[in-house]
Amino acid sequence: MILVTILVLAAFIDYVIGDPVNFLHPVQVMGWAIAGFTNCVVFTDTNKNTKIPKFSPVVMKLWGIVLGFSLIAISGGITWLIISFFTYLDLRLGIVVSSILLASCWAGKSLRNAAEDVLNALKQESDNLIKARQRLSQYVGRDTENLTEPEILRAVLETITENAVDGVTAPLFYALLGFTLFLTPSVGVAIAMAYKAASTLDSMVGYRYPPYADLGWFSAKTEDVLTWLPCRLTVITLGLISGKPLAVWRICQRDAIADPSPNSGWSECIYAAILGVQVGGANQYRGEIKYKPSLGDDIDPITPKTIYQALHLTRICCLLWLGLGITAISICSFIKT
Repeated sequence: MILVTILVLAAFIDYVIGDPVNFLHPVQVMGWAIAGFTNCVVFTDTNKNTKIPKFSPVVMKLWGIVLGFSLIAISGGITWLIISFFTYLDLRLGIVVSSILLASCWAGKSLRNAAEDVLNALKQESDNLIKARQRLSQYVGRDTENLTEPEILRAVLETITENAVDGVTAPLFYALLGFTLFLTPSVGVAIAMAYKAASTLDSMVGYRYPPYADLGWFSAKTEDVLTWLPCRLTVITLGLISGKPLAVWRICQRDAIADPSPNSGWSECIYAAILGVQVGGANQYRGEIKYKPSLGDDIDPITPKTIYQALHLTRICCLLWLGLGITAISICSFIKT
């Protein structure tokens, strides 16, 4: 019953409150740690505004292993200690702290807020494109200065569908896995937080360009491995929810494998296949045009309604997983007793 309460309360916190602006967030602390470590092994040339590795490629890769292992282990370990401490003081306090920390691993409301922020700017009567481009630049890495409205909508859809797995369903998967196997709040939340650390590492240093190509290779590979299973389970679940699992699976097998990422292509493609739209194509990053494979069939244009439908699909997927997870936890608890 305690584990179920934590799951339900955490889901409620993420859906209603999300990430409060003025409160310290675990990902924020992880970001400080990653940035601090990076500054120790990377030299910043202020004249050329570039970052240069201080060590050879082999040594930078070794430092990348140290960074990846230490942040993931420390994040999970500290979470376990915090929950254990507050649970020791008072069980009810432990439940509240566990729920808050678990909710911080999910980004459901954050993705919804980001999408609505850009869509609301598009609705404005004056300078709507300029405002939407400015809002979008806060959430994506691509250049947004010259994007048209269809390109803005595509960027929003790609962002919320790519991050649906590593931001929502994957941390939920690891929390449910930990709760089911260990039947302990501290372990389940710690595993989810450890995954969140891996995801944060990938988003900050998991790039293929200098100075992160060597420093971030371990973080990128680790996140790919950890996300692989929850990503496929998300694809299968969304396919079943759509009512046309075989059709959308065929589209994913056709298109997703062309994406260089082993996970984000599948995550974006399943939504595109279900919604009958196409994502991918040309994007500009720091003035350089880069092409991503087209995912899905260009049957319908991407509209604000499409984006809300994608958010709804993620929400239904999570609710279904919560229901199945609660059932599994209940069965395991019954067997143990």
